[in-house]
Amino acid sequence: MAAMNSSSLSLLRALSSISATSDEEAAARAAAVNADSGAPTIFDKIISKEIPSTIVYEDEAVLAFRDISPQAPVHVLVIPKLRDGLTDLGKAEKRHEDILGRLLYAAKIVAEKEGIIDGFRVVINSGPSACQSVYHLHLHVLGGRQMKWPPG
Repeated sequence: MAAMNSSSLSLLRALSSISATSDEEAAARAAAVNADSGAPTIFDKIISKEIPSTIVYEDEAVLAFRDISPQAPVHVLVIPKLRDGLTDLGKAEKRHEDILGRLLYAAKIVAEKEGIIDGFRVVINSGPSACQSVYHLHLHVLGGRQMKWPPG
């Protein structure tokens, strides 16, 4: 088979990216159907230790663990241990103020522990249009490389 030229390789990469994006969007739409069913999420199973994870930080209210599909050299998920109706940020209520603040503070602690305090990004996907695929509020702490702008 002949070697691919750079324009053919670029086209293949672009098509692969489009396919991956379509898969993520489809997964997000499918996950949204059962978002508020109350069924345990993969994160509930990580909290209960049914599913193993690499824990980076934990306290009585928050758990932070490495993402199994990292999008940066450092990619840690920060979640509340008690979902309490927080399937996505759009469902936040006044009563959630404390846990929302604790999640952000935990993100800062994770950044310190991971050595990225000089530059990191915190991302929250909220709803199917943002490609949220697990309906248990979670923050992505990303770093370890130069972040680009705009992000989306």
